[in-house]
Amino acid sequence: MKEWLIPLLCGALTGMVSAWGVGGGTLLLLVMTLVLGVDQRTAQGINLLFFLPTAAAALFVHRKNGFLDRPTVRQAAPWGAAAAAAGAWIATFVDPAVLKKPFALFLLYTGASTLVRSFLPQKEKKSGSG
Repeated sequence: MKEWLIPLLCGALTGMVSAWGVGGGTLLLLVMTLVLGVDQRTAQGINLLFFLPTAAAALFVHRKNGFLDRPTVRQAAPWGAAAAAAGAWIATFVDPAVLKKPFALFLLYTGASTLVRSFLPQKEKKSGSG
């Protein structure tokens, strides 16, 4: 099998799962580090490149459908961009082995909290008439 076929299939599958709202970027990180043997820093960089077109498409669709809260975006975007840049810069100085454990704990916490929420009863939405 060609050496590019497995990474291509992994990227396509995680992209499809991401479109379903499952968190394809996180899955892509796991596939790259655990299956394909990519070191964590490289995987995180690839994941960011993967995220940019996905986020741009989602932003476009949400704006088109009227689901974009512009005041919130104006407030959150500069802080989010600054925090992401600072985190990326700091990560260049930290040993990748040190990053693995907190990231694994974050993934475990996120997965567990998502699983717990799926078993909790959903709140019913109020109808338009009072």
